[in-house]
Amino acid sequence: MIQLIPPRPFQPNRNGNTPSSQQANKPEAEKDQPEYRGIERLDRGRVVVFIDGASLFYAAMHMEIEVDYTRLLSRLISGGRLIHAHFYTGVDPSNDKQKGFLYWMQCNGYRVVAKDLVQSTVGAKKVNLNVEIAVDMVRLAPYCDTMILVSGDGDLTCALDFVTYQGVQTEVVGLRSMISEQLINVADYYTDLVSIKQDIQKRSIAS
Repeated sequence: MIQLIPPRPFQPNRNGNTPSSQQANKPEAEKDQPEYRGIERLDRGRVVVFIDGASLFYAAMHMEIEVDYTRLLSRLISGGRLIHAHFYTGVDPSNDKQKGFLYWMQCNGYRVVAKDLVQSTVGAKKVNLNVEIAVDMVRLAPYCDTMILVSGDGDLTCALDFVTYQGVQTEVVGLRSMISEQLINVADYYTDLVSIKQDIQKRSIAS
């Protein structure tokens, strides 16, 4: 249940530096480290997670892994208290395997937001859930301390920027080669999926 408590003010950079400028000021020996270490933070407070299913699916294909969604959620909210985890995806009504997967997601901590896939003019089936994601981000901003967006879609930049200006600390998680630079620039923290690949992929079962 959402607790109707105003979020605490967040001041990530008291010295006025942005994450990018902090990276530029690091010693040479440290510049090879990942730009942001937001995923390691222990001060998240109340957390809401938004996962763009299509974006994560293509990122996982690129990394050649299968995502373990239980491990993913645990990794994302480390150091915080989960309020909601939303998963947005297009669905094929005739795909029973996908229905089973979404039912599993609902039983394991996720609120699934789904729309039927639509046939495009070029023959491919697709759906756009950016409006649903953006509306939910704005709607839930007053009830969390940290908002984590797993997506690379630059169309969500405006919503993320709005949430940031409401005093909510924002994190964006995505594959570096598949994420909008605008999202990274607007968020307080960025985490490349490659840096947590080993922590979120399904483990092979020894025979």
